[in-house]
Amino acid sequence: MTTPPQWVRDLKPSGPQGSELLAHERSKSSVNVDQLSTFLFTSEGLARKRRVLKVLENEKVFDKSQNYFAGRVDRFETALARAKRLRQLAVRNGWSNDDRLIANELISEPGPYGLHESMFLITLRDQGNAEQHEKFLKPAEQYKYIGCYAQTELGHGSNVRGLETTATWNKEDQTFTIHSPYLTASKWWIGSLGRTANHAVVMAQLIIGGKSYGPHPFVVQIRDLNTHETLENIHVGDIGPKFGYNTMDNGYLLFNQVKVPHISMLARFSRVDPKTNQYVRPASASLIYGTLTWVRSTIVMQAGGVLARGVTIATRYCAVRRQFQDRDAQEGQKSENQVINYTTVQIRLLPLLATTFALHFTGKAMMEMYGANQKKMSQDVGKVGGPERGAGPEETHSGSDLLADLHATSCGLKSLASYTAVEGLEMCRRACGGHGYSSFSGIGPWYADYLPTATWEGDNYMLTQQVARYLLKSARSVLKGNEPTNDTTFILTNFLSRQDTGAAFDVLGNDADIVAAFAWRSAFLTFEALKHRDEQKRPWNSLLVDFYRLSRAHSQYMVVKNFYETLQASPSATGLDAETLAIMHKLFRLYSLHTLESEASEFYTSSAVTVRQIQLCRTNAVMRLLEEIRPHAVRLVDAWSFPDWQLDSSLGRYDGKVYEDMFYRASELNPLNKVVVDPYPDSKVLFKKNEAAALKSKL
Repeated sequence: MTTPPQWVRDLKPSGPQGSELLAHERSKSSVNVDQLSTFLFTSEGLARKRRVLKVLENEKVFDKSQNYFAGRVDRFETALARAKRLRQLAVRNGWSNDDRLIANELISEPGPYGLHESMFLITLRDQGNAEQHEKFLKPAEQYKYIGCYAQTELGHGSNVRGLETTATWNKEDQTFTIHSPYLTASKWWIGSLGRTANHAVVMAQLIIGGKSYGPHPFVVQIRDLNTHETLENIHVGDIGPKFGYNTMDNGYLLFNQVKVPHISMLARFSRVDPKTNQYVRPASASLIYGTLTWVRSTIVMQAGGVLARGVTIATRYCAVRRQFQDRDAQEGQKSENQVINYTTVQIRLLPLLATTFALHFTGKAMMEMYGANQKKMSQDVGKVGGPERGAGPEETHSGSDLLADLHATSCGLKSLASYTAVEGLEMCRRACGGHGYSSFSGIGPWYADYLPTATWEGDNYMLTQQVARYLLKSARSVLKGNEPTNDTTFILTNFLSRQDTGAAFDVLGNDADIVAAFAWRSAFLTFEALKHRDEQKRPWNSLLVDFYRLSRAHSQYMVVKNFYETLQASPSATGLDAETLAIMHKLFRLYSLHTLESEASEFYTSSAVTVRQIQLCRTNAVMRLLEEIRPHAVRLVDAWSFPDWQLDSSLGRYDGKVYEDMFYRASELNPLNKVVVDPYPDSKVLFKKNEAAALKSKL
């Protein structure tokens, strides 16, 4: 490869330098970045990030310079080396779980221990009893057992009740037989399973005396602890390359009549009594699905930060990138215009910027709700449910469930939040123009790794049925005259009492009325769906599109409500000065009114707003907010506190040296430029020289 000559290295971008442009952007804004960062992450969280980052930057194995060039096997090999080193560092430095989580965020790639450290440990902890904690959880926490969560199958994903793997109780020797009766029963997409895990929590249909009692979790060893070879009558492997997520060894798993002991069935909430051979069912069937609820809640919590990465990169780049001239500029100002000055760019990026904060605050509320429900759930340990209980919350007609509110909320917000983040990242990539297609942008690879979130832990469209089911049940309760017991039944009761007099919400002048309008729309759509179902007796399948819209409306209401309530806290609680808090209120209005405009037909149909309000929302309010927020855009993304090391992006560099970094990566880090090809078709030689291979062999 020809090393770039000095005259190339001496070249600078034309016009104002990126560093100058971003410095000018920051000088225009009064947003207090430090205050806002602390409000988002707390001073302790920010200090943790700095401390962990310093450790990672000094470890050669975490060098990211070749991330965008490596192939599948190389990427997995590097990811495994990083996962092992990260565990060593955690032990050496006495890292807490929060330290480990922030380390994973900074490394920013799915790792081979990912499912072990999340769903496997969570399931053992939350659904195992004391004896199982001793047998399974302790070795897992010490990484002697390395596990995964094997639920999804080749033939079934969101439909947990349809899983085909069986666990048959053998009363003769008090064991369970785990079996895969069909090819479609193969566990599939299971992270950490392909090459890494030696144990799995296997969701299988519990069968006692020929009767199925629904899916339950079983701990099964799948590989030898010394040789790591697959155990007898088990077939396991990696499922192959994916659209993204290729540092993770997603795997398949099949069983051929594999016996496991009685202790293998996680028994904190349900069990098989070995003396009577009877099934002892949980007081709440949702308890069996606690892991899924945790994962969905976590997805909501992470969605704001996921989207914020793309928004940060695109905002900084669009402030540096200059294209075309402003047609109305005066003669002396005919230089090329910053891309972020075009309203067609602002209307794409600035509402997404507002969305990052909306999702972040909603995620925090979601995790608080999960924590509160965990405490309530522990009160049901040992309680026995009646025989009428179904297999779980995924059934068509769910009973009155202790966790129904959390379950519905997690389903709806998981669907909305992950959809919003996925769509938003792609919009950020497009806003970066042609350079957004380069891996060096840092958006495309991040998007590809995040994309499966829209379908795993419940397909985003299928999940919305469960939200609708919960809302219909709540509406029936309200119609019976029952007193409201939570926010959902309160807004339904309020709608019912005022539906004849109307709404008349001042969405353009009153922030509280914006929240009320979103609540009104949700309640209206709920009662409309109930009318179709209960009065008109329409088939469930014919209403699925209505249910999707209902779930989306209710989830958007919760996001707007959480954003509003977060900003209503006292100034001392937020720690924000008056100017920064004022900008946050503008972001709240931008998110809310832009969403209202996008869903205008439903707001109008429900009589939450008038046609004129919608028109003014579009022509006046949203466009004015874009203009007011525009000077603060760069400082607002700075508040997300992403180090350049984490973003790994040429376009999103904090110092604005976009073109210098992009050219450096292409010309000096690119291993393909170390290859001299033989291009002639009659030659049997492909490469005349291959320094890239020689370099790899040395490593």
